[in-house]
Amino acid sequence: MRVALISLGCSKNLVNSEQMLWLLREAGHELTDDPMLADTAIVNTCGFLESACTEAIEQILELGEMKPKTIIAAGCMPERHKYNIMKELPEIDGVIGCGSFDEIVSVLEQAANGEKPERFGDIDAPVSETPRILGTPHYTAYLKIAEGCDNNCAYCVIPSLRGTFRSRSMDNILKEAKSLAENGVRELTLVAQDTTRYGFDLYGKRVLPELIDKLCEIDNIHWLRLHYLYPADVTPELIDTVARQPKCVPYFDIPIQHCSDKLLKNMGRRGNKYNLLHMVKNIREKIPNAVLRTSLIVGLPGETDEDFEELCDFLRLTKWERAGVFEYSPEEGSCAAEMPDQVDGEAKSRRREIIEDIRREIIDNFNEKYIGETLEVLCEGYDRAAGCYYGRSCFDAPEVDGKVFFTSKEKINAGDFISIKVMETVDGDMFGEAGALPGAATPGSAEPPPLKR
Repeated sequence: MRVALISLGCSKNLVNSEQMLWLLREAGHELTDDPMLADTAIVNTCGFLESACTEAIEQILELGEMKPKTIIAAGCMPERHKYNIMKELPEIDGVIGCGSFDEIVSVLEQAANGEKPERFGDIDAPVSETPRILGTPHYTAYLKIAEGCDNNCAYCVIPSLRGTFRSRSMDNILKEAKSLAENGVRELTLVAQDTTRYGFDLYGKRVLPELIDKLCEIDNIHWLRLHYLYPADVTPELIDTVARQPKCVPYFDIPIQHCSDKLLKNMGRRGNKYNLLHMVKNIREKIPNAVLRTSLIVGLPGETDEDFEELCDFLRLTKWERAGVFEYSPEEGSCAAEMPDQVDGEAKSRRREIIEDIRREIIDNFNEKYIGETLEVLCEGYDRAAGCYYGRSCFDAPEVDGKVFFTSKEKINAGDFISIKVMETVDGDMFGEAGALPGAATPGSAEPPPLKR
């Protein structure tokens, strides 16, 4: 059977999609990237926000018009709406919740036989160790180190979809990381709902620094990147580990959501503004070239103009170089949805725009510091329309941050690490010229024509 899989949502969800692809291929099914050519289309959905559920529904309806023989919905959206999803979306022939990804083959085969399978397994079961087929470029991969979450933030429904926090064993993580490196992966990005909690459930203590040290011993891994660090658990030991390990890029992804003590308390977040300021100070002192990324929510219930101004002042003071800002969405099943003093939509939109202006100013000032300097860049390919190569510096995570565009007298392959002299910056991106970086390059896949000088 020919199968197409569409993966929506976060990088953690992508790992589940990659595992399902491996299971499907091992069962003898043919994989295709084109749903128009598929007998079965699978949508691995996001359900964190209702807007994400809407996106998934629109994707399913679009597939219904393409008329593959069967459509399967998997992941967070079915888990969130398990009691009525088949009734509300008759286009769907089978559903898989977050505890049943490993059952994709049997669900597909039952759906193809005209049954209407629904699988909602234990979302608190141990993390699956199923192999996977990478959906990322050959040189980079996400490495999921845990599943679920124990933080129970008032605005979030993730624990009800993904279960309690469960770490993978360090041995299994290291085994997978070595296999990825042996197959050409040069950049690993660690992901979990809360990477800083890693190991607490298995070993009785948080052991992310130890895991980082062991991962950095793996040959061929050139960059190690950390995502989704909970701010209250960014310890001096973790900061010291990143500072000490040359393979660990100076990039801290720390979703803080807000800085107001009042709002942090209402959100159920651990820590306070003082803790955030102290954490940033420690990082800046020990790693002067560190880049900080965060996510912010504006318009939370009870957020006053004074609270918002406090957030703006905090950002200008601490200068987070990367930030995603979201308007608060009252999610059914979350505590915050029932809170008084909901903020109106116009105020939320205005606040988001102000934060985005501050964010752009911080990014532009940061990038301008590197004009005339040389940066190590991971080449991602060649833009034929622009007539130049493009890639990412260590300051830029896959998919979410800016790009570095550059010319080169030599042929560069996707997956090569090269040195770039930055000549200018525009709208968060950098532009420059390449020079060889001895010993860093590896074979890749980009094959551009000779550059026109």
